[in-house]
Amino acid sequence: MENKTIRVDEINVLALAYMGDAVIDLHVRKALIKSGLVLPKRLHHRAVNYVSAKSQAAFLQYLLNEKYLEPEEEKVVRRGRNAKSGTIPKHTDVITYRYSTALEALFGYLYFLERHERIKSLINKMFELKPLKGGQNIEG
Repeated sequence: MENKTIRVDEINVLALAYMGDAVIDLHVRKALIKSGLVLPKRLHHRAVNYVSAKSQAAFLQYLLNEKYLEPEEEKVVRRGRNAKSGTIPKHTDVITYRYSTALEALFGYLYFLERHERIKSLINKMFELKPLKGGQNIEG
């Protein structure tokens, strides 16, 4: 397989969101397992608290309201929020879905830039707002 350099600014924002979805999901799953949950049904039900469109949109709103994002991150968020995917999940409204997509795009962007410490910082902020049992953060 050819090793191709990826220019993040040239990646379609919906592709960034696709990757960001996986990044968020991976960190949430890891945190839940580290917290002591092992049964798949319980893991899934707890994960929804962090990976649902509604939860992601609320978290992004918090980050924006608190001015927690850097200017280039806000730019990616705007691109993600304005992206037209063509489909909307059944159980959410358009605005919620767009903010969720924007958060996922941000995580995809940070992933491709290999800004892993920033990803951890954002994930830990998410767990501060909605703690796992005992209030621990994901990397602690």
